[in-house]
Amino acid sequence: MKQFAVIGLGRFGTSVAKTLNMMGYEVLAVDDDQNRIQEIVNDVTHAIQADAKDEQALKALGIRNFDVVIVAIGQDMQASILVTVLLKELGVKCVVTKAQTELHGKVLVKVGADKVVYPERDMGTRVAHSLVSSNVLDHIEISPDHSILEVIIPDNLVGKSLMESALRAKFGVTVMAIKRGNDIIVSPPPDDPMQEGDILVVIGENKKLLSVERE
Repeated sequence: MKQFAVIGLGRFGTSVAKTLNMMGYEVLAVDDDQNRIQEIVNDVTHAIQADAKDEQALKALGIRNFDVVIVAIGQDMQASILVTVLLKELGVKCVVTKAQTELHGKVLVKVGADKVVYPERDMGTRVAHSLVSSNVLDHIEISPDHSILEVIIPDNLVGKSLMESALRAKFGVTVMAIKRGNDIIVSPPPDDPMQEGDILVVIGENKKLLSVERE
């Protein structure tokens, strides 16, 4: 099972750490603020106060043993860049760093970040999509051209199977899963009828997903 470390426990870092923990993964949460450590100590595997800008402190945490380290440091761009550099120098296999701006993100890539995320920008995208369509619950961009969409099943699809709905043929999108109450049906059978209240999790090109949103 993958082990994750989250450095920086602002809103984004805290949310990532708690979510990974709820998904059953081992999570180390790190922050230099003892109050933030106390707030999350019961929601992760380990929570430790440390200055991530200190190379010796990172070594003491055994940080290179983690599969993924998420650098979620807030407004201090210099600190996020320094910590990213230190993590790569220490041999961390995958470093995911939060960026404030496009320029910040470009610098992070240059210094070795394996993945850069833009929480504020992505949230803006999600809000915009939810405003366009009341059926859209979430919108996750996975590349510049492709996204994952969570959409409430339209009334005209209730009682129809995925095969009958012809979503792939009509819109060029793929249904990855169906959320039904507390259940998630992954790779749903093509001949099972969909039910009122079902939530479709679909993946496809952004321009084709726009057609689904407007349906």
